Amino acid sequence: MSDSQKPIGIYYEHPEWFKPLFAELDRRGLAYEKIDAAHHAFDPSEEESAYSLVINRMSSSAYLRGHGQGIFHTAGFVTHLERLGVRVINGSVATSIETNKARQLSLLSSLGLKYPKSRVVNHVSRIPGAAAELRFPVVVKVNIGGSGAGIIRFDTPAGLQQAVDAGSIDLGIDQTALVQEYVTPRGGHITRVETLDSKFLYAMNVFTTGESFNLCPAEICQIPDEPTAGDFCLTEAPKKGIQVEATTPPAEVIEAVERLVAAAKIDVGGIEYLIDDRTGETLFYDINALSNFVADAVNVVGFDPYARFVDYLEQQLELTTANALTI
Repeated sequence: MSDSQKPIGIYYEHPEWFKPLFAELDRRGLAYEKIDAAHHAFDPSEEESAYSLVINRMSSSAYLRGHGQGIFHTAGFVTHLERLGVRVINGSVATSIETNKARQLSLLSSLGLKYPKSRVVNHVSRIPGAAAELRFPVVVKVNIGGSGAGIIRFDTPAGLQQAVDAGSIDLGIDQTALVQEYVTPRGGHITRVETLDSKFLYAMNVFTTGESFNLCPAEICQIPDEPTAGDFCLTEAPKKGIQVEATTPPAEVIEAVERLVAAAKIDVGGIEYLIDDRTGETLFYDINALSNFVADAVNVVGFDPYARFVDYLEQQLELTTANALTI
């Protein structure tokens, strides 16, 4: 079967986030197949893929839904697809950045971009020593933890030590974490910049109290009546009363974001940054290869980002077909 006759593979785990994508693909009559990233198997000896291209939409927060195995499985599957010459939207390099916050900080350093002062640890016993080199408050962030999960704030060394002694800090599924200075964002908001094809797509300010850290734009992830640390999400922001507003970052920030996503080989993604209220510095703090567009995007940012995304997919299909014809 020629690539032009093969369906697009949509490799995803979250049951709700991608319904708008499926709807747009249906509207255009594009053939696609849903691939369950949480319950998946592949033959590493195969020499041809069943898909014209594959969109990798695996989520780093999958372990919160009992699907952590999919995170590690994805690295092998995407590498396999690339060996076969399949075009993967957000391929192995993007996956390696999305699923490793320590690697994100190293990438930021390599590009000369600033981020909150941090240390990386692989055992709870190292957290107090790492925090002693930083300014309190600090946050402990699990290395693999999408949707703001696994982030706990500590205001004092005594409080941190108490949590360590009590064994109440979990370093997550790879037992690695960041210890990072908590930064108060100027204006009471962070800014999320969405990109497509390594270019600026839109940006939005997300207003937060700093008491919770889940800023996932694709869905307000079941916010409880009394939010706890690391539990605050953004996809149905207008319905949940979370304030978001469209914004245009300074040109130098857009340029930095585009360099960043190009270096990370992120085809579609989101970069989060804030302005340190104490110093006025622009600090980047999260790189997302799984980009969930804000809910009610037409009213928030003025257009439907899923339509733009599928435009991009159609362009990639044309390139894939053209490349196949030249081989």
